[in-house]
Amino acid sequence: MVRPRLHIGLTGGIASGKSTVAAELSALGAIVVDADALSRAVVAPGSEGLRRVGEALGPTAIAADGSMDRAAVGKLVFADAEARARLNGIIHPLVRAEGQRLVTEAGPDSVVVQDVPLLVETGQADSYDLVLVVEADPEERVARMVRDRGMTEADARARIAAQATDGQRRAAADVLIVNDAGLEDLRRTTRCFWEQYVAPRLQGPTSRSQGGQTGGTTGRPKDGA
Repeated sequence: MVRPRLHIGLTGGIASGKSTVAAELSALGAIVVDADALSRAVVAPGSEGLRRVGEALGPTAIAADGSMDRAAVGKLVFADAEARARLNGIIHPLVRAEGQRLVTEAGPDSVVVQDVPLLVETGQADSYDLVLVVEADPEERVARMVRDRGMTEADARARIAAQATDGQRRAAADVLIVNDAGLEDLRRTTRCFWEQYVAPRLQGPTSRSQGGQTGGTTGRPKDGA
């Protein structure tokens, strides 16, 4: 696979502000590969992925219009670990293959950010030059899901519990952004990350950074990053 100049893995818990960071990185010039968008594309109506999902989970997985019934599938796999494993076994390889294709297409002079919600859970941290984690207080995340996504508090807490812990994501992080001061501060901190970790790489070979802190960002880059 042709590697980009800098390959960043972006992750964070649900409602942590990761999408805002991804949008800001895109505005700064990164090519963003969104795993959630890919996971929808690989099970589009008529796709091989959707056919396999229907075979694995049964006819209730397919809606009347021929699309995947996400509500029905979500309810099924959330309650059944075996069904969830079957679904992941279909979707994750397809998403990874499509992601690799897009990374290759980006070319060797690019900065590619792969937005992967389950990066830690699926053990992908070593695939990237740099892992960027966005973190927010769990209670604030619950409030956002209830307010912005129409979830019940119980559903929101269950979604958080089903993902990696903050400690697990921190252990995988090269750089941590703590989202605790509003959207504009999050955007500013993302720009600081770009200036400290990305811009020097675009200017040519540099010595390995020793980490440190910029705004709300802390870092400890991997060797070679």
